[in-house]
Amino acid sequence: QVQFVESGGGLVQPGGSLRLSCAASGSIFEIYDMGWYRQAPGKQRELVAGITSGGGTNYVDSVAGRFTISRDNAKNTVYLQMNSLNPEDTAVYYCNANVKPLGWGRTIIFWGQGTQVTVSS
Repeated sequence: QVQFVESGGGLVQPGGSLRLSCAASGSIFEIYDMGWYRQAPGKQRELVAGITSGGGTNYVDSVAGRFTISRDNAKNTVYLQMNSLNPEDTAVYYCNANVKPLGWGRTIIFWGQGTQVTVSS
């Protein structure tokens, strides 16, 4: 069984920083692309940042230059460093990964449980 556990959300003032982590555990053969999504109240879930197994990254325009996605393949963990946060970044943040479990012949998309990020003074 594979699961992803997120941590690092919370309440922060505008201009502040937070670092999200998402660690995978279980019977994993390989993790391919990983990413962070967010969903604000009344809005659709959107991709914030993605990272390939080789380290290539992409960002939604609204966070480029402020957020940094990274991964530690040895720890099966993906991170999201968020700087210069503003109230528009308030949302539930979800990690996402394309995983090939041990003994499986195909990959499966897994999601974390979500962590709340609130930016407010």
